[in-house]
Amino acid sequence: MQTRDLSAHAVYRAGEGAEEVARELGLDPDDLVKLSSNENPHGPSPKAIEAIREAASEVHVYPKSAHTDLVAAIAAEWELDPAQTWLANGGDGALDYLSRALLDPGDRVLVPEPGFAYYGMSARYHHGKVGTYSLRAEDGFAQDADRVLDAYDGERIVYLTSPHNPTGTVVDLADVERIADGTDGDTLVVVDEAYGEFAETPSAVRLIEGRDGWDAREDVAVLRTFSKAHGLAGLRLGYAIVPEPWADAYARVNTPFAANTVACRAGLAALDDRDHVERTVESAVWAREYLDSELDARTHESSGNFVLADVGDATAVAEATQRRGVIVRDCTSFGLPDCIRLSCGTREETERAVEVLNEVLVG
Repeated sequence: MQTRDLSAHAVYRAGEGAEEVARELGLDPDDLVKLSSNENPHGPSPKAIEAIREAASEVHVYPKSAHTDLVAAIAAEWELDPAQTWLANGGDGALDYLSRALLDPGDRVLVPEPGFAYYGMSARYHHGKVGTYSLRAEDGFAQDADRVLDAYDGERIVYLTSPHNPTGTVVDLADVERIADGTDGDTLVVVDEAYGEFAETPSAVRLIEGRDGWDAREDVAVLRTFSKAHGLAGLRLGYAIVPEPWADAYARVNTPFAANTVACRAGLAALDDRDHVERTVESAVWAREYLDSELDARTHESSGNFVLADVGDATAVAEATQRRGVIVRDCTSFGLPDCIRLSCGTREETERAVEVLNEVLVG
């Protein structure tokens, strides 16, 4: 027997980990600086680490109470009804839930190019089709309403990313509103805010709830994650915030016990440690400024915990820096063969990365 035809499905290829690269190059992993996956260089909150230890004794029990407690805490954080919080196994899990809830076979989604590959992957897994709108370097990778609406053709879901990976640009709430106004009544505008803590732009949750002078909307949803600012990437924990009128669809589309006990308890503790998130954001802002001022390459203004840099031959530069112990992201897979993306590391990591990159760029 054979699987169904998967020839149109892309393969998601994450960046190599430090241990993988160390084995390939015969190096000590501790000697490598990994700035390729937009991880939190300061690790998880100490409160989350303690919660993980304590949760270890609970893993023989299904995570019903842990799930309920975390959903209640997230809802309180955003002043929402708990039913509007769709907890998931990572932000990609939340994308799958939205696809299950909204897409009939053949329905289309509209995604940015370049952008996060899993938007389109999730749609195709659920028998949907994918259209794109282009973000162009000559326009500063701007994400504006006209650009999206010019490409819109009745898609069921329109994906926006704010801040956008890998470019770092944001979408103003006025543009989110214009896009929602300019699309059909059956179209959902999803704003992916995986890097939202690092940006000064307010969250699009304001549009869902109708706060601060914005009209409440039933056609906007927001994605958030614990992987970045909270430093819990290895636990795979994320969530969607959806409009209240159809929030109860979660019970019909979610995987049983969508997030595990350890992840839920760690997420609950991480929410309670605002100081850790503030220190993480301050560190990222410093690193962005340092990369912009000290790197001998053009950088693009970023609101995320990473910076996109024009280096010429991205593959050659990434391979050369890796041989010198600094791992960066070759953005050829994003359709940007002249660019690399550098995650914001600690001061020591960022300074070393700049030193190595500048040596490579000169040589």
